[in-house]
Amino acid sequence: MGQFIGFSTRGFLLITSMSLAGCMSLPGGDGNEVSRFKSSDPTSTLTAREKEASQSVIISGLQARQSVLPNGGSFDQVATSVMAANSRSAESELRAARLRAEARSKNWLPTIGPSISLTSLGAVVASIVLDQVLFDHGRKKAERDFAKADVEVAAVVLAQDSNERVYTALSLYITAQQARERAALSQASFKDMSHFEWIMEERVKGGVSDMSDLNVLRQKLAEIRSNQNAQTETAGASFAELNAMSVRKLNGVSGMSGVSVRADAAQPLSVMLAEAEKERAIAEAVIARAGHLPGLGVSATAGSNSSGPTLTAGSDTPIGFGTGASLKAIEAAKEGAGRKVSQAVEEANRRLARLQSEAQAAERQAVEAQKLTAQAKQNLDLFQSQYDAGQRQVMDVVGVYETFASAQQNEVQLKYRAVLSRLEIAQELGLLADGSEI
Repeated sequence: MGQFIGFSTRGFLLITSMSLAGCMSLPGGDGNEVSRFKSSDPTSTLTAREKEASQSVIISGLQARQSVLPNGGSFDQVATSVMAANSRSAESELRAARLRAEARSKNWLPTIGPSISLTSLGAVVASIVLDQVLFDHGRKKAERDFAKADVEVAAVVLAQDSNERVYTALSLYITAQQARERAALSQASFKDMSHFEWIMEERVKGGVSDMSDLNVLRQKLAEIRSNQNAQTETAGASFAELNAMSVRKLNGVSGMSGVSVRADAAQPLSVMLAEAEKERAIAEAVIARAGHLPGLGVSATAGSNSSGPTLTAGSDTPIGFGTGASLKAIEAAKEGAGRKVSQAVEEANRRLARLQSEAQAAERQAVEAQKLTAQAKQNLDLFQSQYDAGQRQVMDVVGVYETFASAQQNEVQLKYRAVLSRLEIAQELGLLADGSEI
């Protein structure tokens, strides 16, 4: 007979919990009751990732981002290789945040747990306690919002981490390519200057010129050779570091890819992170506020000491003289979270404006440097023809040649600086990797 009564009590508790779960979403409620997802949700046929994106503007925005790197180009090859070797510690945090959000999504269900106590007679009393919150000032909903915002924060951090990794790899690649090109120019300069040295050496042998000019040329040759070696070492070091973060050796990759990106092409990742953190901070404030206010719940016990459903009321934090100030501090935290977003927008706009100006200036200077190189080449050709006609000395031609070689080196440097500036803008906007791939 006792077993039958226990079974009936447990059945009663199960029926009660199901009834409470069905009544937790009140029509026309203000969100203070314990709400839950309805089975008629139109997104129920979507996959978990698609449902997550449909419920989050931030995550859907991240997934819609397309890389500005030309498909199949040298930049794309570098980005693909380094992303394949990424340990992606931020991905682990995103996975953990998603699991926490999944756990929080079920917080509207009743909680069931054992209760074991020792009576005054020395007997052990074991029972099962069922608790269901009916009214909590929006705490359960805020806990779900917090978990959702936590996922969004982790997703933005993952996007930032991925874009930063691609930018670091491309910076190394650009440094290596620039060093390679400058080393090739130094090699050509060394060959031409060696010809001038031979001419001067023959003139010294014939008594036409003195030894001082020959020594000057040999010093210039030593400087050119030193610069060539330095550029070669820079290229080697950059490729060694790049290969260390890639799944394959990238020494064979060469060439440059055109990168076209505007400062207003997408919302900066730093702003998206601030917005996600704002939502998380607001949810946290709602949870803290609900802890200071009395809620309403129902509790029942089944087992050796069974009892029927009992209404309970109370709060997590006792009400004291400082409760009012605590509630005001919570409201101030909400306002502060909104101001952080405004600050993030301002700082992002400042950075993008600076990067945009630097990119435009570098591109303009690269075009001017190309024109100056062409003019220096014309002057060199003119001096060479005058030298051949006996109107110029060898050192005159050498001086003009140095100007031409310097213009070539400067043109290469500005060309790569302009590309790097565009990549910085793309990193700020999170456009160095496809969001769907991340």
